[in-house]
Amino acid sequence: RAVADAAPEPADTADPYGWAAEVEALLAERAAAPASPQGLPAQLSVSALVDLGRDREGAVSRLRRRLPTRPDAHALLGTAFHDWVQRFYGAERLFDLDDLPGAVDGDVGRADAEELAELQAAFVASPWGARTPVDVEVPFEMAIGAHIVRGRIDAVFADADGGITVVDWKTGAPPEGEEARRQAAIQLGVYRFAWAALHGRSESQVRAAFHYVRTGDTVVPDDLPGPDELAALLEPARG
Repeated sequence: RAVADAAPEPADTADPYGWAAEVEALLAERAAAPASPQGLPAQLSVSALVDLGRDREGAVSRLRRRLPTRPDAHALLGTAFHDWVQRFYGAERLFDLDDLPGAVDGDVGRADAEELAELQAAFVASPWGARTPVDVEVPFEMAIGAHIVRGRIDAVFADADGGITVVDWKTGAPPEGEEARRQAAIQLGVYRFAWAALHGRSESQVRAAFHYVRTGDTVVPDDLPGPDELAALLEPARG
């Protein structure tokens, strides 16, 4: 008596590599994660601290599961401009990979040359183009609460009254709205705190400003967060 061979199971032509199952597993894992994760890494960048001030839940989630992102044209342009400013002031380029958006890519040549030239001309025409900085691209690491925050100050200038102004160059548009401006000021609060700590100065002797290169506007926030307010951003959210 002939025995019929078992018919082969049909191949899953819709998902030959099993990727759908992988995606479903990842989605299930994400759905099972706590709604308000609190864990933060021991070391953070200044941009991560600003992100926490803007959207704590989203920032914590992004810090817990970092995914590579490809820098966009604006990030590449910003990197190219910062690189040029450093050469303009005669400083040696000593960037770390994480310090500037797009630095990992390294291909700043893709930044639009005409737009970069416009930014350069606007900067040279600004009051900062005629001043000589005390220092540029100043790296720092400091303790804020139970965490170490790392960053790099774009430029530092000595003022006529004996004070210091730390400046961050911005190639984008200023934030709109009081809340957005308050969130952006977190960055300058960290820079002021860092420079004062590095040089044994009182924070009252250190000013901080954003310079928006496109418009030529320099913005000095009236109120910057102090060490306690910055540390509070790193504390677990209270329900």
